[in-house]
Amino acid sequence: MKSGRACNRRDAVRVSSAAALAVLATGSSTRAAQVEDSKGPVPAKPEDVGTMDAIIAAVYAAISGPAGGRDWDRLRSLFHPSARLIPCVPSPQGKEQGLKATRVFTVEEFIKVIEPRVKAEGFYEHEIARRVERFGAVAHVFSTYESRHAEGDPKPFTRGINSIQLFFDGKRWWTVTIFWDSETPGQAIPGEYLPKKEG
Repeated sequence: MKSGRACNRRDAVRVSSAAALAVLATGSSTRAAQVEDSKGPVPAKPEDVGTMDAIIAAVYAAISGPAGGRDWDRLRSLFHPSARLIPCVPSPQGKEQGLKATRVFTVEEFIKVIEPRVKAEGFYEHEIARRVERFGAVAHVFSTYESRHAEGDPKPFTRGINSIQLFFDGKRWWTVTIFWDSETPGQAIPGEYLPKKEG
């Protein structure tokens, strides 16, 4: 009996410790979100966020243009305060094996990375195909894109798929996540995600 009680006490301590860690982790995440949200979202143009089509078009438009500046506040206004942008990149440890990793950016971090690039060289990204699934306030969009340095370039220098998660709060749409990967010689975009004439 003593052994059983001792085991129960040890189990209780382990459960209590795990619960405490969970509470602390949740509290830390909540505080981090509160700090990130403290500035509040940048007001959006109603025409940019009124429909799913509008917000997707606005995201592409906000990052596209000739070499120079961009309207970063417009880009900020399209994203939820806790939004993330996540590109797939070659894994530093397994690049030769074709392994991949991800990088996770807040909107501000993404702007810091892309701003010097678009100042130095033109960048135009256009959607060429889309697949949408929606339930209630949640929508998932597979948006196939092409990227060019000049709008009139005959061929894109890259293309890929943006996996976009959107949220509708009853008044407007918010971009919650954009998670993307690019086409490579060994990874072609499947036909079902291309315009019908290419598929």
